[in-house]
Amino acid sequence: MTTTAAPAPTGPTLLDLASLACEVADGLVVRSVRDTHTAWLDRVHGLGRRVTGAGGPGVVETVHRGIAGAVYGGLGLGLRAASRGLDTVASTGAGPRLEGSAEGRFVSAAVNGLIGDRLLRERPQMAIATAVRHEGRDVVPDTEGLAAAFPGATGRVVVLLHGLCENESYWGRHRERTGTTYAEDLAGRGWTPVLLRANTGLSLRENGAALTSLLQQVVDHWPVEVTRVALVGHSMGGLVMRAAGAVAVGADGSAAPWTRLVSDVVTLGTPHLGAPVAWGIGHGSRGLSLLPETAAFGRLLDWRSVGVHDLVAGLAEDVAPLPHARYRLVAATLSASERHPVGQVVGDLLVRPRSAYGRDRRGGELFPGATVLHVGSSDHFDLLNHPEVLQALRGWLD
Repeated sequence: MTTTAAPAPTGPTLLDLASLACEVADGLVVRSVRDTHTAWLDRVHGLGRRVTGAGGPGVVETVHRGIAGAVYGGLGLGLRAASRGLDTVASTGAGPRLEGSAEGRFVSAAVNGLIGDRLLRERPQMAIATAVRHEGRDVVPDTEGLAAAFPGATGRVVVLLHGLCENESYWGRHRERTGTTYAEDLAGRGWTPVLLRANTGLSLRENGAALTSLLQQVVDHWPVEVTRVALVGHSMGGLVMRAAGAVAVGADGSAAPWTRLVSDVVTLGTPHLGAPVAWGIGHGSRGLSLLPETAAFGRLLDWRSVGVHDLVAGLAEDVAPLPHARYRLVAATLSASERHPVGQVVGDLLVRPRSAYGRDRRGGELFPGATVLHVGSSDHFDLLNHPEVLQALRGWLD
């Protein structure tokens, strides 16, 4: 009797993550501490020389710099050696897989959101690919793979995409408030939920291109004929879905077939006009870089991915909505009333209502005629499985 060997595990391991941690500790942490230390040395000893009229560094300064240089150099050398050694062992396939546990997948999603563009260039084995997800695994978007993952597939497909640094498991958050999830509830109403995962550290346009390609494959190979598609995005996920629609429409006006099936686009706390937190990080980075003593901290902030950069401005009117789809825009505020000054300024801690609705200060609207919903006394992540949103989804996707 012959036996079939189990497929070899794939994907990054904990050793890859440890190697990355060593690399970051060397290139960012040690370097930042060293540069800040050196800048303060220059400032303090430079002031001392001006006061005393000394023409050059004294013995204390020279010894101080020598010891500091040796310590930082040794730390950097050790971390680089450790990173190379871990990479060598990881290349053999040794070590537990990050994809093998919920905790590992959580860390992988967070790291990809923060530096996913860098990972794709320098450590591609750690970069997440846009994919349909089922039971913690990627689903091959062909006829066999989709049929196996969705044996009870219907013609109505609701696609759910998470936000920055998240993964598909975030759609299960706050389940205790409703006793169900958006996906489970819609599945009971004749929809087939398809949860996606994406590398949120990539640019919106790059993720949009990957998403439109994936959605077309899903539609082409779905177990039954697709009659209707609804898109639901949380935070950045809504921007990626908009970008996918824009990429799918060619310069001649022709569109990818999947776009004609989209009846509804629902965005939950999506920063259509940008997020003040991302804007603040950018300005903070530039401000800190003005002084040698704080420049290293500016570099820490500037390590953010292009995906985070893209949240500064969101997607403006050059990314038009799908003309035949109904747009449903949900905003949350910490205040019970949307008109409260706290709600207007702070929003849901990450996104303000005006941005979530796509309305600029001059009265322009990205989504004329869209349905809007305000959820009060809630933060950004409360929009995941919120009773008011669930009730609205039941009506919108009837």
